[in-house]
This record gives sequence, C-alpha cells and structure tokens, in this order.
Amino acid sequence: MAASQRKFREIVFQMVFSHGFNVCDTTERGGFFLFDQIMVTKKTLRVAFERTKMIFEKIEKIDENISKYSKEYHFKRISSIEKSILRLGIYEILYDQQIPPKVAIAEAIRLSRKFGTPEGANFVNAVLDALYCKRDSLDGVYQV
Repeated sequence: MAASQRKFREIVFQMVFSHGFNVCDTTERGGFFLFDQIMVTKKTLRVAFERTKMIFEKIEKIDENISKYSKEYHFKRISSIEKSILRLGIYEILYDQQIPPKVAIAEAIRLSRKFGTPEGANFVNAVLDALYCKRDSLDGVYQV
C-alpha cells in the first residue's frame, strides 16, 4: 500500500523523533524495527529513512534556525515533539523544492496538534512563520 503524503510525513516525523532517544539505528535496517506495524511498503519506509537521513545531514543549520526564530524558548527548553516537528518543517521549507513552504507549515501545525499540544502548535507556527518570512535572506538554502 502506497502511503499518502500525510502518512509519509508522519513516518518521517516519528523517525526524527525516535532518533533523539537512540531508538533508530543509523543503519537503514535499524530504523525499521519500530515500524513493522505500519501498513506501508518497505519502499516507503526506505524513502522515509532517506528523508530522515537528509534532515540529520543538515541538523546543525536546522537547529541554528530553530534557535534563531524561537523567541519564547531557549533551544534546550523546546519539547522533543516540537523540536522534531520543527526539524522536519524547516527541512521542508529550506531544502525541499517539491513542497510549497505554506504546505510545510500547515502540515507541521497539523502534526503538532496530532502529536503535541495546541500551545505547541502555536509555537511551531510562530517559529516556522518567522523563518518563512525571512527565508530570502538565508544563505546557501533553497529560495522560493
């Protein structure tokens, strides 16, 4: 069964989130053991793993942007759920030319409401919106 974009994004979010707990191995196979109950193809999981890997290849820049645009909280105070959603959202806004930034923001808010709290969704929206408004001044990233 092919996964919808929403389902795919949720799988990537879960991989990014679980990485913080060292649950996902750095190998492709290690990342799949948690997802054996998800009704998607192995190809979908491989593509999700590749996306997760690309996010972590740019993690320093992504985390710098979280810190820069998080006006309310210091980076270490941001919950793991919101941090993982922000990492995925920022990756999609800055580096994924296939996803319109406004879709990335809307989906990040949806993920926050589903997996986090309403306050977390507001926080994610504020950070991503600030980044979106300033993205043209960022060096070395995709420009809309």
